[in-house]
Amino acid sequence: MTRLLIVGPPGAGKGTQAARISTEFGIPDISTGDIFRANIKNETELGKQVKAIVDAGDYVPDSLTNQLVADRLDEEDARPGFLLDGYPRTLAQVEYLDELLASRGHRLEAVVQLTADQDEIVERLTKRAREQGRADDSEEAIRHRQEVYLRETSPLVELYRERGLLLPVDGLGGIDEVAQRVAVALAERGIRPAAGAAGAESVA
Repeated sequence: MTRLLIVGPPGAGKGTQAARISTEFGIPDISTGDIFRANIKNETELGKQVKAIVDAGDYVPDSLTNQLVADRLDEEDARPGFLLDGYPRTLAQVEYLDELLASRGHRLEAVVQLTADQDEIVERLTKRAREQGRADDSEEAIRHRQEVYLRETSPLVELYRERGLLLPVDGLGGIDEVAQRVAVALAERGIRPAAGAAGAESVA
């Protein structure tokens, strides 16, 4: 059973690494964005509530987000474990997740934190925006998103660091190179893909 959380600033390749971890460990990569979209598409009762809130331009409240995540973690594919991406975002959500997992006799095993020099990320994203012709994605806008991320996640990162769960990993470099760093960091914590898991391999 592998229960992980991944955090990282926009542009650090979090989505790519989350997909790699998901494949390696044979566990679902669960992001709140995907959960919202799936519930809206399937027109579930919770999905209708989310759509009404999003259409009004408001933020989905913790209570609704928590319920959607709890429902997702009850699905069959999450029984062997999961990788959460984009949740929890607030200390209240951390508390809810703690209680949810504890009620099932579970706990979070580690938090993979992709780190990267902000200036290098801004340079990378600015270059990508130019190449893709996205004039609205200015350096100023990119820096703002980085600052919002840092402001929102700093309390969570500190909390997980105090709990001894944080695994900082340099997120800059090639995809395979970063994936290997993640695998080594997890292995050093004693977290390895189960034999027979999709993509399971030994870490040197």
